Amino acid sequence: MNLRPTGPGQDAAPLTSRTRLHQRGSVAVRSVLVASVMLLSACSSGPSTSPSISQGNTPQQLRAMAMWKERCETKSGVFIHRTVENVEGVYLVNVRKSYEHSNSGGSALDQFRLSDPYGRDATGHGYLRVFLRGSFQLNRKEPLPAGHPPHQGYFFVEAYDPFDGKLYRFTGRIDEPWKRMPEKALPGHLSFELDRSPIAQRTARYGVKFEDISTREERELWIAGSSLKVIDLETNEVLAERIGYMVDWAQGSRAGARQPWTFAADNACPDFRSDYPEPFRSSRDTPGFQIYQSLRFAEKVLKPQP
Repeated sequence: MNLRPTGPGQDAAPLTSRTRLHQRGSVAVRSVLVASVMLLSACSSGPSTSPSISQGNTPQQLRAMAMWKERCETKSGVFIHRTVENVEGVYLVNVRKSYEHSNSGGSALDQFRLSDPYGRDATGHGYLRVFLRGSFQLNRKEPLPAGHPPHQGYFFVEAYDPFDGKLYRFTGRIDEPWKRMPEKALPGHLSFELDRSPIAQRTARYGVKFEDISTREERELWIAGSSLKVIDLETNEVLAERIGYMVDWAQGSRAGARQPWTFAADNACPDFRSDYPEPFRSSRDTPGFQIYQSLRFAEKVLKPQP
């Protein structure tokens, strides 16, 4: 069966680019943000009032940053115990779903929703595409620069389809729809097609599993914790685990349509840009580097078959 969406995030929640309301070093813009939040706080006395923010030194902000730094120093990191060569395919223990795992912090309920915002990636069938060979390379004509993560992908993934709940083996292929439908597609346009075949049980030995490990205490200070594991499903051995934390310095402010969890990506450990060489590490579009993070970690442990 052929599934039509054509990109790794095609059926995922929109990967919205941020409109920065406060640029680093811009006192004037930050002052407007502070004033806006203080005005909102003055207009409401209920518990859902957005917290006021300053240059990052309110008591709550100091507690939040201190707790986040402690988590970074004592818990976070990439822990690889064993690697495996020539892996053809993987089993996805769980799949990121757009209605469960898309969380920018835009609503009051998002603060405590255990949707793994640190682990943000493509969702739905887009999450399956992330792991498949050819999806990242689609429409890329130039070779990757030295030191860039390979994003090679695997020949297949096995998972329960997030839409019908059935177990399939998924494969991907690059199609040229403009040759079949010249009236509907531009010449040279390529699409990454997802194909699936039902299976009675998984055959892949190794699995990838994500989990939100945030505590109530952490979420009260807008800290999100995340675990991403690679598991030997025959022995239940954890081959590797990435534990990450991020914090929103503004403590949930939504002034000017601000998205707290999106901005929290700026304060993350491990840093989402750490797998990349310069000049990527200097990029300010930190949330953009969250996409494909699941594959990047899996490939460090389960080396794809050439």
